Amino acid sequence: MTLNVESPHQEEGAGKAGFGARFALILIALLWASQLNGLIGLMGSNAQSQIAIHYHTTQIAWFTQISSLVGVFFTPFTVKAAGIYGKKRVLAVITMLGLVGDLIAAVSTNYETLLVGRAVSGFYGPSIALVYALARDVFPRHLVGPASGFLGGGMGVLALGGPFLSGWILDDFGYRGILWFMVVATAISLVALLFVVPESPVREARTPLDWVGGILLGGGLSSVIYGVGKGAAWGWTSDKTLGFIGSGLVAVVAFVLVERKAAHPMFPISLLGRRRVWSTFLVTSLAMGAVYAQGSVLNLLVLMPDIPGLSDGLGWTATKNAWVSVPNSVLLIAASVATGALARRVDSRVLLAIGGTLVATGVALMSQFHYTIGQFVSVGVLSGVGMGMVVALVPIMVIESVKPEEQALGNGAQNMMQGVLQGVLTQVAFVVVAQNSKVMKGTAFYTDDSYTNGFLLFAGVIAAATVLVTLIPKAKPLDEAEVGQAA
Repeated sequence: MTLNVESPHQEEGAGKAGFGARFALILIALLWASQLNGLIGLMGSNAQSQIAIHYHTTQIAWFTQISSLVGVFFTPFTVKAAGIYGKKRVLAVITMLGLVGDLIAAVSTNYETLLVGRAVSGFYGPSIALVYALARDVFPRHLVGPASGFLGGGMGVLALGGPFLSGWILDDFGYRGILWFMVVATAISLVALLFVVPESPVREARTPLDWVGGILLGGGLSSVIYGVGKGAAWGWTSDKTLGFIGSGLVAVVAFVLVERKAAHPMFPISLLGRRRVWSTFLVTSLAMGAVYAQGSVLNLLVLMPDIPGLSDGLGWTATKNAWVSVPNSVLLIAASVATGALARRVDSRVLLAIGGTLVATGVALMSQFHYTIGQFVSVGVLSGVGMGMVVALVPIMVIESVKPEEQALGNGAQNMMQGVLQGVLTQVAFVVVAQNSKVMKGTAFYTDDSYTNGFLLFAGVIAAATVLVTLIPKAKPLDEAEVGQAA
């Protein structure tokens, strides 16, 4: 796929063969918006070692998790509002809220205030759902697949350039520079959304907001994530842990019962009840949740110091890590773009199974071979290609599964499931790596067994998701999927 930038006078004719100037600008703006969460997550993950040491905290997991909690809670309301008031409008509002949160974090002087800022920035969490829905609405049919694949593969663009940018800022300006860059990146996304991206004309009927359903779903899932996150501190059989997890599950069950009788449900049960929909959401959410969550363990491995008898981190600088990651990132980008094109002719389930197998194999090998640059690069060949395929297929498979008017709801549901699974897996991973950790001056340091067990956890989860691909029934090819056109 290529982005052909041509004059506005040539755009109409050029659009039949590729992206004209207008669609190219829209795609770039949506790409930035789609990857903003990933960019902030990458930089935050790289900075977490410095932050943990600076604030002498063993609760560094909450630096990334607290924004996930807020994002999960507000996803149902955000998606519903987008369907009623417009996807671009709501995306701009949550981006503005994310900017406020980033500012709070950047000026914070203690860990508690830093977490408050990260929590407020969590309002931006559901953004990816709205971006993919907008892509379906604003691009013509023959560009929906390549555009969606490119947006999904933006993770590779992020993985290629993000580590260098993050390494430069972190090595020269410390974690505080990372926090201020988050402010700048969010502001750029807001400006691009306001002035480049058109609004989608696809709307739901204006109906009363289902507050009860939204609170039950968002609150229930957030409660489960919080309970899992505090399990190690409280004890897995303590009343608090079981209370949060149990009440969260009860709330989700109550949500299903309420939605069956609600006149205007937050998420139609009929949508989630279709086999193609729920099976696609389950498999893609499980795979992507594990793919993103394993990055937290990987970054701890490469950036934590190498202290004999205390810490088995590699002690690399962020910049060195960026250089080592280049081959993996290039493969990810190439695989995602190729997958976006292949999905028009090859069954997406087959492509997902191949991608999942490659990622699971790569992560499993990483658990045993993570000591030298050569090992990182060679193992990265498998995981890079596999990740590129998986991230490109997620938006494509959602498009194949739902109608245009269901797109925002579908992306929102998939994004919420992915966020929950990513949050739970991240917390479980920290519990696993903490089993072989040592605490000194309030900071946890990890042994080699910690990292090995963490990678094996994620390899197992991704392998399980790959097996579950067999649950997904065949759908219409991407080129036959119904799409909406706002531009």
